[in-house]
Amino acid sequence: MSDTVTVHDTAIPGLLVVDLPVHGDERGWFKESYQRAKLDAAGFPPLEVVQNNVAFSREVGVTRGIHAEPWDKYISVAHGRVFSAILDLREGPTYGRVVTLELHPGNAILVPRGCGNSYQTLTPDVVYTYLVNEHWSPEVRYTCVQAYDPALGIAWPIPEAETIRSDKDRAHPPLADLAR
Repeated sequence: MSDTVTVHDTAIPGLLVVDLPVHGDERGWFKESYQRAKLDAAGFPPLEVVQNNVAFSREVGVTRGIHAEPWDKYISVAHGRVFSAILDLREGPTYGRVVTLELHPGNAILVPRGCGNSYQTLTPDVVYTYLVNEHWSPEVRYTCVQAYDPALGIAWPIPEAETIRSDKDRAHPPLADLAR
């Protein structure tokens, strides 16, 4: 397999999809989920990483978000598959635009600050990792939107009634209720 990392633009400016080589054999697999020199060569923008976070979801149907934090996030899946939905909440012509894709060990995404991030687990035992360029703190406020807002048109693979969600995520407002 090639060691080439490729970076692709999406319909949301700054939201990038990264194809990552995964090398496997009878022992399992290995990938470089974040390799600065290879990302630079592929045209990836500079990202000064200050924190690495890992979220584990045991069940299929765990749905998190939509959360727009005030930092960039480089997201990769170490185990399993997720359906990812990104919502542009920045002022401008792409406000309200949604991009969806499946994340697995062979790809990653860069979600720019101001875009809402959400995902739904498609397999059990998902390990979801993300690097950020600002530290989390309890004082930080982010914009949150209801993941199942019909106005967003997100075709979630698992219906809302069959998901596992936090009460906090269920209480997020629809996009129309946000003050712009």
